[in-house]
Amino acid sequence: MPNRILRKRVLIPGATSELVLEAPQIAAKAQPGNFVILRVWEDGERIPLTIADADPEAGTITLVYLIMGKTTAHLDTLTTGDSVRDLCGPLGRPTDIRKLDGPVICVGGGTGIAAMHHIAKGHHRIGNRVIPIIGARCEDLLLFREELRSFCPDLLVCTNDGSCGRQGLVTDLLTEQLRADTTVAEVVAVGPVPMMRAVAAVTKPFGVKTTVSLNSIMVDGIGMCGACRVTVGGETKFACVDGPEFDGQLVDFDELAARLTAYKDQERLSFEEFKKSHVCTCSR
Repeated sequence: MPNRILRKRVLIPGATSELVLEAPQIAAKAQPGNFVILRVWEDGERIPLTIADADPEAGTITLVYLIMGKTTAHLDTLTTGDSVRDLCGPLGRPTDIRKLDGPVICVGGGTGIAAMHHIAKGHHRIGNRVIPIIGARCEDLLLFREELRSFCPDLLVCTNDGSCGRQGLVTDLLTEQLRADTTVAEVVAVGPVPMMRAVAAVTKPFGVKTTVSLNSIMVDGIGMCGACRVTVGGETKFACVDGPEFDGQLVDFDELAARLTAYKDQERLSFEEFKKSHVCTCSR
């Protein structure tokens, strides 16, 4: 059965889940930074999800999603043994991973930690020193700590309430690292837009190359709908085909934030209707 779910793991009850999917053709070509487009049921919408990990030998890819709307809620009704209706990928430009003269700091927040994990692993595999920084409101919301520690002993953790690691924000730890080590070659940030914006603001005075992932604004994923238009360096780009990763110092974050909330009311209404009906029309 194509696109079969081999394993499902609830990472944060009622909020975030992980799926390991049987997808040998995608796994064979997937690189850090790539994403897939999936459709849960025949009449459903297409949504992009960044690949959190890939195992070419096992023929699997790992996806992590936040339950924040109708489609992700519908996706979460599936379990081990079920199949995703359609799966297309790998899509997008992969992360620019090359041997660096200094360490790379990978910053992750929310579900972005999962996507950052794949990027950090890519840098580690070619021999770069990776310093991951992850943060959340509290310990229960932290993702992929053990996965990152398995190859990055320098993992730094912070929480808003101090329940795990340092109390504070990822930008606090990032500032400390940049002040302590002038050889940092690059900073990569994946997570909520306010976090990525704050990271870019921190790195600017240090002159460190900063890469951010704008996967959250994508819709169609193949450059046809134009919904993921972003302004980067004064030029219009499409996040799905020109990115999803861009120079964080050049992104117009004001425009990006406004576009992300353009259909907030419609999305909320659709999600509320789904929760009332609890009807799953997907085939199993």
